[in-house]
Amino acid sequence: MSTKNKTKLNGGEFLLKETLSNEIFTPEDFSEEQLMMKETIIDFMNREIWPDKMKYEEKNYELTFQAMKKIGELGIFGVSLEEKYGGMGMDFISTMLAVDYVSGISGSVSTAYGAHTGIAILPIYLYGNEEQKLKYLPKLASGEWFGSYCLTEPTAGSDANSGKTKAILSDDGSHYKISGQKMWISNAGFADLFIVFARIENDKNLTSFIVPNDSKNGIKLGEEEKKLGIHSSSTRQVFFSDTKVPIENLLGERNGGFKIAMNALNVGRIKLGAGNLDAQRRLISLSIDYANNRVQFKQRISNFGAIKEKLASMATSCYVGESACYRAASDIQSKIDEYESIGLTKQESELKGVEEFALECSIIKVAISEDMQICADEGVQIFGGMGFSAEVPVESAWRDARIGRIYEGTNEINRMLIIGMLLKKAMKGKLDIMTPYQDILSNKQLSIEENFDFFQDEINLVENFKRTFILLLGKAFEKFGSEIDKNQQVLLSLSDIAIEAYFSESSLKRTIKNINKTSADDQSDQINMTRLYIYDARQIILNKSNDLVNSIIETKNQDNLYNSIVSKLKYYKNPNVFKLKTKIADKVISENKYCF
Repeated sequence: MSTKNKTKLNGGEFLLKETLSNEIFTPEDFSEEQLMMKETIIDFMNREIWPDKMKYEEKNYELTFQAMKKIGELGIFGVSLEEKYGGMGMDFISTMLAVDYVSGISGSVSTAYGAHTGIAILPIYLYGNEEQKLKYLPKLASGEWFGSYCLTEPTAGSDANSGKTKAILSDDGSHYKISGQKMWISNAGFADLFIVFARIENDKNLTSFIVPNDSKNGIKLGEEEKKLGIHSSSTRQVFFSDTKVPIENLLGERNGGFKIAMNALNVGRIKLGAGNLDAQRRLISLSIDYANNRVQFKQRISNFGAIKEKLASMATSCYVGESACYRAASDIQSKIDEYESIGLTKQESELKGVEEFALECSIIKVAISEDMQICADEGVQIFGGMGFSAEVPVESAWRDARIGRIYEGTNEINRMLIIGMLLKKAMKGKLDIMTPYQDILSNKQLSIEENFDFFQDEINLVENFKRTFILLLGKAFEKFGSEIDKNQQVLLSLSDIAIEAYFSESSLKRTIKNINKTSADDQSDQINMTRLYIYDARQIILNKSNDLVNSIIETKNQDNLYNSIVSKLKYYKNPNVFKLKTKIADKVISENKYCF
């Protein structure tokens, strides 16, 4: 895994090559413009949305609609759209930044914002012709109109391309008539525009259409769904009955709807990760504040090791999630710049840039949605009995967090996509997995370019996390060949190793980069969080490796293979984990908030 003559990595290559700390983007690298936008959004959300936090639990759909109107006035629906379409013309990192800080207070507002700016606006921006973009995007970017995305059907959830909604061309060829049923449609109650996926005749794939919402044109909405969380997010069924759609409203190409749907979801996945970050920050801060004020046994509960254990893990997962999100966002932007430099349009470049890093988008979606759920659960536990009360924000945060593991493709689907996309790239010759696999089998010595004395254990471990993944992927492929996709439990375990490798590397390289910019003393808490995360990741990878070895290797060879993996994942200076957690917790307790 040497990095001589290093160039920017492509999607999935992080598993095959070393990434140097000076080559990744971190939240500490935000530009002045990005920092100003961040502070503007935080101030706006605290002033306009936070005071109504508890009202969003009352199924107050009008409140969400009004919040969206206010956000539209702030001008951040079209952060990445070009100015001629009503946008700000900023980069992909800035788009992620906006999603991050808009999404932290209410799951209902977060869902409405994400659906509108992501899967409603992006299909038109990325696939629409110039006339369509000029007609619809300015209204959507300003908040004059709101959009909704109609893909899921009663019989078509994860298998999105199996949808049965039909589009029939009229006899005179001027329009299509769409008939069918869509369900779980976010923003349906106040949408002015639907992106609808339907099948023309017996086409293999769906086709996408831009459909203005008009009750006089065969469009009927179901009642608001009763949901576990995101109570004030409008979620309805949408029924189409011979809805007339002019042929000029066909989006992209006939038979190309499935591609539009999947690429919109790729963007949605990484944004979902970012959309959980500020929710974690706020939840951690609420939990710390409660622990600092709640007195039991004549002392604050934040003094207790059991509470410090939770606060340290919560803060660590948020720090690492930030590291992974903004690293991936920058990699996507670099690829966008690369495509633009060879003459592709901004939209084509963004489409191809995100598609290149679709694997990382799935990794981020899975890991951060699950970290958010754990964070919310620990928040409820810290609040104790009060945490179970609907009178405090952690209760709604716990319920709102649950949807993150389902939408934008379930986490199970995304885990399998991680391995599927990696193998697909390898089959096409875009990734060379075989060479590092053969190097590992021949015990070729690991070559590491990054040198950092007191992090050397962690640097070695992260590279060996990746080697372990390649080794086990190769063994699994040797056993199952092209049938590997039918062995879902194997794919799930492999993907967990890949996830831990990416997140471990992201936090490690962020911390090293910032030590080099400041000092080890300045980054002492970040050092502790990085060490804690990598220690825990090592335990996960050892467990998953054991499961895989026992499942795909003949019994007589199991011990040798597992022992070779254990030797690669050895700590030479085992950290005092309880001491790390205490130091991390003491820092956030003293600051009374998440402070990194």
